[in-house]
Amino acid sequence: MNSTLFFCIMFCTCISLGLADPGNLQDTCPTGPQTTFINGLLCKNPVNISASDFKSTKLRDAGNTKNSLGSAVSIATDIDFPGLNTLGLSTARTDLEVAGLVTLHFHPRATEMFFLYKGSVIAGFIDTNNKVFGKLMKAGDVIVFPRGLLHFCSNVGSEFATAYSVLNSQNPGVMGNVDAISSSDSDIMNKIKTRLISSPESEVKDTNDATLSGFSGLHFA
Repeated sequence: MNSTLFFCIMFCTCISLGLADPGNLQDTCPTGPQTTFINGLLCKNPVNISASDFKSTKLRDAGNTKNSLGSAVSIATDIDFPGLNTLGLSTARTDLEVAGLVTLHFHPRATEMFFLYKGSVIAGFIDTNNKVFGKLMKAGDVIVFPRGLLHFCSNVGSEFATAYSVLNSQNPGVMGNVDAISSSDSDIMNKIKTRLISSPESEVKDTNDATLSGFSGLHFA
């Protein structure tokens, strides 16, 4: 075989192997006792796997919303839901008192699918061009928050609101102060809610007087 052709074949083969995204080499991999640090969590011995590894009750009850924001977010990851390990998923529950708020935050490793189970909320995200994509949501509606983009939700209805989320990482991470809100953040959230409530279809013009820590000239989609 021509040496050049042989080299090309070997080169392409190595590239293909290097780019392959290997799937699980077994059906499941619930989290087991951790004895060393790796990128992910170690698997439980297959002989010790049980059905309880694939069920979680963490999201069964509402979180404690008796705080300054009137909200609670509970998330189940591979740490406390062993069956999620290696599956690239986590799940969360959001509870909101009337006027409750989950402040601007983002997940560095995951996109979030947000399903409103009960209530009426404003939810949305801000892209890298400072454009706000937000909608008034009713029970049964779904919105997606792209990976790495700031997003928020606020209960604008007259009853307690509950939402469930699925994120496409077993450890999505969270950035942003989700337990408190500054005066500037409060101002921008009020502007966003006012705009979206008064214009349900988000048909609003640019607003150059809206400022957020590190943001200016926010405008709406």
